[in-house]
Amino acid sequence: MGNPIYLALDFNDWQETEQFLDKHQLDRVAVKVGMELFYHEGPDVIKRLRDRGHDIFLDIKLHDIPTTIYKAMKNIAKLDVELTNVHGLGGGEMIRAAKAGLLDGAKNSKPPELLAVTLLTSMQKEVLEQELNIQGSIEDTVTHLAKLAQDNGADGVVCSAHEVRALKAICGRAFLAVTPGIRLLNSDSDDQKRVATPALAKRNGADALVIGRSITLAEDPKQAYIIAKEEWNA
Repeated sequence: MGNPIYLALDFNDWQETEQFLDKHQLDRVAVKVGMELFYHEGPDVIKRLRDRGHDIFLDIKLHDIPTTIYKAMKNIAKLDVELTNVHGLGGGEMIRAAKAGLLDGAKNSKPPELLAVTLLTSMQKEVLEQELNIQGSIEDTVTHLAKLAQDNGADGVVCSAHEVRALKAICGRAFLAVTPGIRLLNSDSDDQKRVATPALAKRNGADALVIGRSITLAEDPKQAYIIAKEEWNA
């Protein structure tokens, strides 16, 4: 994985997406396509972005029975994306099915790397304990799910920057950690709870960042993207 920053294209449709990329001259940057855009435009949006030279993280967080996940991932493998993901809470059998689907669907081409979402960066300890009845700390839960994902064929996880150091100690440096919930120093946290700056994520050992509103809602998105890269590289 060669991209340190994936720009989250959380827009309503292709027209809005294309206008944003063109207006701010964000040519060929790596992007994240999530549910909002993918469910409106379908696989065609992936082809359009690939034709423009963008590497893509398809972030649709699949979570279903293993057979369904296998078939879905077999189709996703044909889209030529760099990364895609499932929910780690789906369990080991589901993660194995996702990996098998990507390998079978890619055939002789390079399959997308598989990430398992540990805990959403909008979640706090109180939600785990009081609503989901998951006891223990955020860090313990994330590292447990990361090891589960690794043992069942995932290439890495999605987690907040705050858990990266602990999971790398358990899973090793080669196991990927992609961190959303990234905010530049002067940005609002919005609905994210476990947020971090690009510099903190890099210090903790993250392999790549997903950045959305800190860039897309900035007064100058291109400059905000440059600042994020500078923070990462510094």
